Amino acid sequence: MVKEGDTVDAIAQDTGIAIDALLWANQIAYPYRLAVGQSLYIPPKEEGTGEEGGRDLYVFGYAYPFINSRTLDETLPFLTDLYVFSYGFTAEGNLVHPVSDDRWMIQAAREAGVGAVMTLTPIDSSGTFNNNLISVLVHDAAVQQKLIWELGRTMQESGFTGLDIDFEYVRAEDGPAYVEFVSRIRQILNLFGYFVTVALAPKTSAAQRGLLYEGIDYRLLGEAADRVMLMTYEWGYSQGPPMAVAPIHMVRRVAEYAVSEIPAEKISLGIPNYGYDWPLPYEKDVTRANTIHTLEAIQLAIDHGSEIYFDQTARSPYFYYWQYGIRHEVWFEDPRSLLAKFQLIEELGLTGAGYWQLMNFFRANWLMLKEMFHIEKRPME
Repeated sequence: MVKEGDTVDAIAQDTGIAIDALLWANQIAYPYRLAVGQSLYIPPKEEGTGEEGGRDLYVFGYAYPFINSRTLDETLPFLTDLYVFSYGFTAEGNLVHPVSDDRWMIQAAREAGVGAVMTLTPIDSSGTFNNNLISVLVHDAAVQQKLIWELGRTMQESGFTGLDIDFEYVRAEDGPAYVEFVSRIRQILNLFGYFVTVALAPKTSAAQRGLLYEGIDYRLLGEAADRVMLMTYEWGYSQGPPMAVAPIHMVRRVAEYAVSEIPAEKISLGIPNYGYDWPLPYEKDVTRANTIHTLEAIQLAIDHGSEIYFDQTARSPYFYYWQYGIRHEVWFEDPRSLLAKFQLIEELGLTGAGYWQLMNFFRANWLMLKEMFHIEKRPME
């Protein structure tokens, strides 16, 4: 952790790391300023052999087709699969394609030896999230048949390797039919060599109340899909009060519940690649935070001379700053918070890590992950 008066030269000397390696690993740009309380990733002292550490881990992340090409190129070496966000559908079962062309990123993934996975969400033809579509789809066999046919055709034409179903706010009364839909589509797509994954809302018990949770049955969806991803983030969210996006004590509760219902080898832990900046004072239904990525957060702390603190319970960094007479509170991810999540993956024997989202590149995350795990790679034709 950076202390008052520390410089990159002094830190490099104290740790025995080459200055260039320290700057590169932490994306520290000239004039090499640091924030008090900032956490740095210290790469291994010895030149690596190129081998990854630890056991195999399935690593993926979601990205929109308008991701910066350089960001994608830098991220792909650390992925097993790239999840293309997002395809939708209509009430008649017609597939809705992303507004931006995704063919270039699918091709880039293939050239990097990374699979491309189609992500299906209940987004209608106007680009609006509509959970009424879920009810229509899971209860209408004809709509399902049409959509599954379109999914299969598009996956084959575009070169996708699998399908991710990301349905949120599934109504309780639709839950059993949703499980049947996932099971049916998996049976069909598996026949053609495609796998099916499901993103799960962050439940901590089977009886958890609320629209986000009641239609999601961990045990049955775990049986219906090839893999699941726990969406263990958004405790701190844009319209809620300031707090950590993925506090480790809450992430642990979700993961521990999940392994009680689903085999650990089927589970990926969701990891946020973003934070939030809240203007204060927070006022319910009025205040809205801005999304911020790690490097932006650190630069804000540096520019405003803010000290970065670390919440030991949440295992997450935060700080305050003033701008135009308004006080702000920022929570984000850093090497310490990410390490806590990696250690939980190892402790519980989970076999995957899934990132929301990949639109910004934080190198320290990927170097730490690669140092701790061996990233699975799919055999590509």
